[in-house]
Amino acid sequence: MQIIFDDIDAAEIDRRIALYGPLTQAVRELVDATIRTEADEDTIRDVEATIRVATARLREKQIEGSFGARYTADGTVMSWGNAAVGVRNPIAPPMVVERDDTGLHWAEITLGAAYEGPPGLVHGGVTALLLDQILGHAAAVDGKPSFTGTLTLRYRRPTPLGKVRAEARVDRVEGVKTFVVGSLSTADGLTVEADGVFIQPAWVRDRAE
Repeated sequence: MQIIFDDIDAAEIDRRIALYGPLTQAVRELVDATIRTEADEDTIRDVEATIRVATARLREKQIEGSFGARYTADGTVMSWGNAAVGVRNPIAPPMVVERDDTGLHWAEITLGAAYEGPPGLVHGGVTALLLDQILGHAAAVDGKPSFTGTLTLRYRRPTPLGKVRAEARVDRVEGVKTFVVGSLSTADGLTVEADGVFIQPAWVRDRAE
């Protein structure tokens, strides 16, 4: 597991988000356009060549492997390669998780063509990704991450593409295990229910000691 501790402050984090965020969004829009385009053959080939040139420029200097888990000196996590919330990952919807004083975590997400499974519906694996992520956020008691031990989903009805809401809250904590419940819904009601067991990894426990 690649875990990096960077000695940077909040201002530097904001600067990097302002730099990489628009690039990520541009690629996200490119993915959507690629799925839905009806452009002519010459246009398709020209755009492909342009994208390959842009990709080569970005690859001139890059890290080895994945982005990994990065933490600032004050413990702020930068999960920027994450498939659900990553600032630098155009696969991510993105999912921005909020929290209230009661411990409820939630996110409002818009899922477009890139997340389709059955026609017009969100892929079941994508709903699992979103719920795994938000349950994991809720399980991170005091900001300490926990990893998924088990995740159980109950698909109540199909989830249509468009706006969805994910919610999660802690049910109970037993030692290093946190039990979390959550759901996915649309304006028409509940679509998926979830419960999971999240386990605090040894390296987190070791740092706390």
